Amino acid sequence: MTKVITLLKLLPKKHQVILSILLLLTTVTLFFPSEDAEASRQTPTANDNIDFTLPLSQRTPTPPMGQAADIDIAAPNGESVQEAMPSAKASATPSNREVEHFEVSRGDTLAALFQRAGLSSRDVYEITRLPEAKNNLLKIMPGEEIVIMKDDKGEFAELSYRIDGVSTLTVQRTESGYSERIDVKQLTTRTDFAQGKIFSNFWTAAVDAGLNSGQIMDLATVFGWDIDFAQDLQKGDTFALLYEKHYADGEFVRNGAILAAEFINDGKRYTAVRYEDGNYYSESGQSMRKAFLRSPVDFNYVSSNFNPKRLHPVTGQVKAHRGVDYVAAIGTPIKAAGAGKVIEAGYNQYNGNYVFIRHNGTYTTKYLHLNKRRVKKGDSVKQGQIIGTLGKTGRVTGAHLHYEFIVNGVHRNPRTIDLPKAESIGKKELAKFSRISKDLMAKISFNKQQQLALAPEGKQTP
Repeated sequence: MTKVITLLKLLPKKHQVILSILLLLTTVTLFFPSEDAEASRQTPTANDNIDFTLPLSQRTPTPPMGQAADIDIAAPNGESVQEAMPSAKASATPSNREVEHFEVSRGDTLAALFQRAGLSSRDVYEITRLPEAKNNLLKIMPGEEIVIMKDDKGEFAELSYRIDGVSTLTVQRTESGYSERIDVKQLTTRTDFAQGKIFSNFWTAAVDAGLNSGQIMDLATVFGWDIDFAQDLQKGDTFALLYEKHYADGEFVRNGAILAAEFINDGKRYTAVRYEDGNYYSESGQSMRKAFLRSPVDFNYVSSNFNPKRLHPVTGQVKAHRGVDYVAAIGTPIKAAGAGKVIEAGYNQYNGNYVFIRHNGTYTTKYLHLNKRRVKKGDSVKQGQIIGTLGKTGRVTGAHLHYEFIVNGVHRNPRTIDLPKAESIGKKELAKFSRISKDLMAKISFNKQQQLALAPEGKQTP
């Protein structure tokens, strides 16, 4: 640098000025680089922030700042997975299926619903060829709902029909044809208690106790071999029972079987316990079931009892009434009093529609004035099987069932005769049954005492 300065001093004044200016410009250029050069040196490369210890196949590329892009990323299974960056707009695939809910109106058929849905009768034909669909969809009732789903072409794709609170029928159309399935919810069972006291009639007392019509009929059937529910009940009689209640998804679905019951009729106590075989026995194991029902119909009252010297209501002449007349609404089911074979089933001007059943060499029962017969001559029937409905056919003054009970060819009063009993609990099952019986009857007793203690003061309780 000293030599450069000495050299400058030897030059003419004019050259000294020009050389000084050039030296100054060179110095400025060295210490202050251009904008492009500075940016190139200071801008980080794409690899500045990459951890090179991570294999390339597992690194996720980052798009340039301020941009958004869809990038193919290698998935663990080697397939390409497209990932949208946060700034990109999400595009959901729209549903290609149209769902319609149809409430069944009075007079509606499946064909009518499909017509309203804009679908063809061909679909209805194919669907009703499926056994479960035919059994359920041809019996749809007003108020029920059918859900129909169409594909993107507007053609039938799927149907859903709730059969009851537990079962749902689904019908689908696939490339291979139409298919069906029934989905059944899992039930949970709880035990409930009810009791009542008769002040006017059994039906009213049972309804007041919270029982529905099905439970009332079941309770009457359980004790129907020992108690005549038309004539034997007294004011002040009481009943109590434990029964099942079924739930699905926490919602009540339906009532189940009666587990145990107690009925006090005219001071006499009757008990019934349901065993694993589905039959009822007294708490000591005696069969509740007799070989014959005490009465073959659930009736309102007896209009005419067994009477050998009765005056005929139509002719006014003395004519033996060799049976019992049970009055009920037309259409009330008539049950076979016992197992046997139908030996006669027909119609004449006196008996109207009638059915005769031979149970064995000793017993025969006759059922007259039916509205409709549901069995024919030669049929075998079980005890309690519906053989017809109550009516007023033949020579009668009103709707009723005339019922006759014949023992060894002699007519007997079915309401007073001692009925033969069915078999009781076997010796091998008696110990197990006894444990179940004691537990259930203890629960009935406990619930009765508890409700009595909780009853408001002055209120009548059973």
